[in-house]
Amino acid sequence: MRMDTLKRENPNKKARQVGRGGTRGKTAGRGTKGQKARAGNKRRPQIRDIIKKLPKLRGYRFNSRSNTNLAIINVKDLNVFTEGEVVTPESLFDKKLIRHIGGVIPKVKILGDGDLKIKLSIKNCLVSKTATEKIKKASGSVE
Repeated sequence: MRMDTLKRENPNKKARQVGRGGTRGKTAGRGTKGQKARAGNKRRPQIRDIIKKLPKLRGYRFNSRSNTNLAIINVKDLNVFTEGEVVTPESLFDKKLIRHIGGVIPKVKILGDGDLKIKLSIKNCLVSKTATEKIKKASGSVE
């Protein structure tokens, strides 16, 4: 008779299963006491509350903030220049018509509000359709 051939007469008794929580019994793997041990425990993760408070960028491909670094000037504001002068973002900055944005001279868009009384040459600026018409009417040029 060898030890490795011996068999028990009766099989091992299985641990008694308790009806609460499947096979785990008693606290069902929830630890003891407290909110986390109770049914209906639905506490939100803290990071989710932080994320929910952040503002959303609405619109298609989030282009709503693309023109924030754009300085707006009207045609009537260009009357401070002298006849035949060249208007650039740098010259507008020198005349104090625009300011630095983020430490640099911004892109400039010229809109068509008001009238232009002098001949000017516009360079390196975005110009609206009505502003272009008014500049050409005053025999100026847009490049």
